[in-house]
Amino acid sequence: MREPAVQTFERTLGDYFRERLTDCADALEPRPEEDTLWYVGSVLARLGDSRQLFSYEEGQLGLRPLALLYKDAHEAAADHERCLILRQLGDQALFIGALFPERYARKGFRQDYFVGMGGGAYDYLADNAASGRHVFAELSERFAAFLDLAARACTRHPGRSARDVLTLYRQWLTSGDERLAEQLRALGISLDDGRQLH
Repeated sequence: MREPAVQTFERTLGDYFRERLTDCADALEPRPEEDTLWYVGSVLARLGDSRQLFSYEEGQLGLRPLALLYKDAHEAAADHERCLILRQLGDQALFIGALFPERYARKGFRQDYFVGMGGGAYDYLADNAASGRHVFAELSERFAAFLDLAARACTRHPGRSARDVLTLYRQWLTSGDERLAEQLRALGISLDDGRQLH
């Protein structure tokens, strides 16, 4: 007798964040567009990998300040380059403004700083990006709401918080420890052998 096929569902870190964002999005009025939720989930997953967030400058690993990214965009010779830098600025403002507000508040950076920098970057992209202009327009118009949404999606819920998942994922990326991989798989996160974020 043949056993019934078992369907398995695997999700990436991006899927995990998109699911959390979708669950939290019902509290916003109007509800964000699905494309925008997908984009924000991808940003959280991508920048959750420290290799995507930090960069090497003058021989040191660090986080380029938003003001310097703005300066880089202002000085960019080509519009395509400016758009790339402003997308990095907007994404970084969204990520660190949502996940680490208390750390930056101690340094004197309040939410309005992230809203101004990120919202301004996305506003430019809404008019000039090669694609996704409707996503950038919504992010620009409602940046403060998306900061709050991303923060709520990353707060504790039964089981692990999103920050816990990111920490676990980073530890696994660094070590390749199979026990950490099992914990991630138990959360339903798909891992490939190359240890790369999807």
